[in-house]
Amino acid sequence: MTRLLTTLTMVLFVSAGIPVLHAASLEDIRSSAAQGDSASQFSLAQRYEAGKGVERDPAQAAEWYRKAALQGHARAQTNLGNLYRTGQGVSQDFEAALGWYRKAAAQGDTKAQINIAMMYAGGMGVEQDSSEGLNWMRRAADAGDTQAMVHLGTMYRAGNGVDKDYARSTQWFRSAAEKGDAIAQQNLGLSYFNGTGVERDYAESVKWHRKAANQGYPPAEYSMALRYAKGKGVRQDYGEAAEWYRKAARHGHPDAQNNLGLMYRKGQGVSQDYGEALAWFQKAAERGHPLAQYNLGNMYLKGQGTRKDPEQARKWFRKAAKARHKGAQKALESMEGGT
Repeated sequence: MTRLLTTLTMVLFVSAGIPVLHAASLEDIRSSAAQGDSASQFSLAQRYEAGKGVERDPAQAAEWYRKAALQGHARAQTNLGNLYRTGQGVSQDFEAALGWYRKAAAQGDTKAQINIAMMYAGGMGVEQDSSEGLNWMRRAADAGDTQAMVHLGTMYRAGNGVDKDYARSTQWFRSAAEKGDAIAQQNLGLSYFNGTGVERDYAESVKWHRKAANQGYPPAEYSMALRYAKGKGVRQDYGEAAEWYRKAARHGHPDAQNNLGLMYRKGQGVSQDYGEALAWFQKAAERGHPLAQYNLGNMYLKGQGTRKDPEQARKWFRKAAKARHKGAQKALESMEGGT
């Protein structure tokens, strides 16, 4: 299996559109769909697939996608292909999935083209062919699909399936970033921060991180926090760092949750508050973050933000130690040795 497969199989297959609740009532949509209107058939299928306004029913979704697909509705063809690929509402059939993707791709549906790239990369319904997979991904990117651009940028940066080429990677990220793709903006910011494919420029890095962060993309919010905490591309400001950590933490970013806990424990950029520190360490620890587990263990050991609880301390130290956190391993040895 080639390196391209490693990259592409990490990419999610995509659907052609998400459920949209139109002004028309469900009854009107159902009536139009029964009369053969393909757009209404597609809309009804989306509702059944997602359970929007109706009980979720993949079989009904497949039936209505098929009706629209047989009339040449490209997005219905793509989504019907997805159901065949995953075996939802129909028996799993990779060849049937690929067949529907091809029909949609022939009409220029870039999501279908991305999915064909995935099928070739994984050898699903077709003989595995990394080169053909790459061709389909490029076709989607050349047609302006930002998701395909991001995938290509990632592949060139890592050298997966292609020769490593930071400049070309950055070009693909820039193309998608300029179209407003948050993931691309974050990656372009990292390119400028690390000086890969472009000259290192911390201010330009912050510019692109901020664009992505303003769209609520957690990794970019976390990057903004780091830039303010370290004063890279912006004036160092712990208060701003804490606010960006908070945004990312609320979006479930475990590194941000742990770092926000550290700021509350130290009183850095925020008023010192052991209770808040404990709460954020807890959130990150429950998500399997070893450093947060170690920090949470220390809070219980010292009775910071809670009563002293050696058993809880041991519990979290053990979890961190399993992840080979040396501090937690030493803490356990100390506790179990009675020192």
